[in-house]
This record gives sequence, structure tokens and C-alpha cells, in this order.
Amino acid sequence: MARIAVVEDDSWMREELMDILQKEGFEAVAITDFHDVVVQIVTLAPNLVLLDINLPGQSGFEICKSLKSKGIGPILMLTSRDKLQDELHGLHLGADDYLIKPCNRDRLLARIQNLLRRFEGQPDLIDGGSFSLDPNTFTLYKGFESLLLSANEGKLLLALVQNRPDVVSKSTLSELLWGTDQYIDENALQVNLTRLRKTLRQLGLENEIETIRGKGYRLRG
Repeated sequence: MARIAVVEDDSWMREELMDILQKEGFEAVAITDFHDVVVQIVTLAPNLVLLDINLPGQSGFEICKSLKSKGIGPILMLTSRDKLQDELHGLHLGADDYLIKPCNRDRLLARIQNLLRRFEGQPDLIDGGSFSLDPNTFTLYKGFESLLLSANEGKLLLALVQNRPDVVSKSTLSELLWGTDQYIDENALQVNLTRLRKTLRQLGLENEIETIRGKGYRLRG
């Protein structure tokens, strides 16, 4: 049974959503305290989050961004405002789908089932801040986009993600690529980092890697 967190401050709408989900056999959990919403959701570890945009305190946009940075998903955003700008903003922050309230029951359930199927069996991804990385296949995910990295690119990015925000030394990166901790050729390492940055540029992530002169490299954030 999939667990769905319902984040909606309108009590009437919240009860309606809970009723629809429970009758369909989902384990629906309502968030009614709108302080530390992200912490509550992370603790629940839901299979899906129904997230309203207009909430007291923190907006749904801010909550969505925080949840995605912690690897929580999928997120289906709900709003009573039929504005393209809101939809695009939510999707840009990592929302996986978007619905206008009041929601048609069948449309809502269809979107939920679709998202659950999409995320079923998804590998454990490592959070890179503005992207996620599959450490087994070196596939990089950003929103709806994905990118398969080469072996060397994947090794370098994985090391930077795992040590974020600390600096990874040049000798450590050399060990990963060439099996030795002896820093041999600065140009060879720079060539590989340049290739990685060029690949990341395809998703607008080329500035995520920061060079720390005399020490090594680190991932921003």
C-alpha cells in the first residue's frame, strides 16, 4: 500500500483528498501542522506527496525545492490558480506533475498511479543539490531530464557529490581514475574535469564544480 502525504491547509479540500485516497486503498497521511513541514514529510517517508502551493508560512514552491534536495518524490503539486507561470515554476523546482483544484477524482487518481509507476523501482539516487546521481550507472537526473555520463565522468562527479561540500584533493581523484594516489599529470586531470563540465553544460550544470587552487575541486552548495 502506497503512503501518500497530503499537504493542504484548506480543511474541506484536505478531507476530500483524504477520502478519495483512502477509498482507493492508499495510506493517506494529512499534514495539519504547517511548521517544519519538510521535516514531517521526510520522517513519514511517503511514496508520493500531494502538495498545495498556497500554504501558511512556507510556500509549496519552497517546500518542493527542499524535498527534492533531500531525494523525496514524486511530488504532485496542487493549486487553485490556473497560471502557466505557476506550473512552470513548480516543474522547474522539481515537481513531477501539476493539477488545478478542484481536482477531478479520476484525473487525480490517474496522475497518482502514473507517478507511482514511474518511480517504482527507481534506484537509490545520491543528492547533488540541484541534481541527483545514480552511483551504479552514472546517470544524472535533473527534473525531467537525464544524462548518462562516461565512466571517468561518473567517477569524478560521484566523488564530488559524496564529499559535498568538502574539497576533494587532486591525488584522490587521480586514484579514482588511474589507480594511484600519486598525482602524475595535472593536464590529464584537468582534461577529464573539462570534459565533465562540458557534459554538465547540457543540463545547465557546468558551474556546479568549483576549482580550489592548490587543493582540488568541490561541488558548490
